[in-house]
Amino acid sequence: MRRFLTFTVQTFFNIRCYTNSLSISRTKIHIMRKLVVLSFISLDGVMQAPGGPEEDTSHGFKYGGWVFPYFDDFAGKIMGEQMSHNADLLLGRKTYEIFASYWPHHENQWPGINDVKKYVASNTLVRADWKNTIILNNNVEDQIRQIKKEEGTDLQVHGSADFIQTLLKSDLVDELWLKIFPLTLGNGKRLFQNGAIAANFRLTDSKVSPAGVIVASYKRDGEVKTGTMGE
Repeated sequence: MRRFLTFTVQTFFNIRCYTNSLSISRTKIHIMRKLVVLSFISLDGVMQAPGGPEEDTSHGFKYGGWVFPYFDDFAGKIMGEQMSHNADLLLGRKTYEIFASYWPHHENQWPGINDVKKYVASNTLVRADWKNTIILNNNVEDQIRQIKKEEGTDLQVHGSADFIQTLLKSDLVDELWLKIFPLTLGNGKRLFQNGAIAANFRLTDSKVSPAGVIVASYKRDGEVKTGTMGE
């Protein structure tokens, strides 16, 4: 019995030491923060002004609010899930100003939005009153690379059509969470406009709403692979 107890105590001690060493090892592993782009896009890739007629009328765009006919309970649930991650926000100036004029007064619709950090990329914005706003100017790409190395939540990019081009061109986007709507708009700002580079993405999740909206999430997956069909 004494030998059994000695063995049991020693075994427990060894397991505890091993578990502690694993715990210590895990604390040394630093996982980069992901940068996730969330976009509503049409079949022809337009993402301009999905939310309302006055959201962005630049370049004569006249179809603002085009997601409205398709936004049902299914789409609302998806957006609620994706916005519930308490991720920090990374926004272009125009989208930031739209958000800053609305969300501070409607936190009940997006719990925690006022507490997360809001990074805004702008060379013209000199003051921001929205809580926890950090203005990024000059060498924005380098600043974002540094932010991704820091401790914290993932970074979500909403709207910000022009700014996304910079992120894509600099290969800073880790994931795309897309809502693809069954219509074409002809003109307008596009998700892949001037910033897209050759890159491979892997589908990680997909759903289709009753209204025909495809919800598809993609993760950056190395370089483009080529070959010859039939060989």
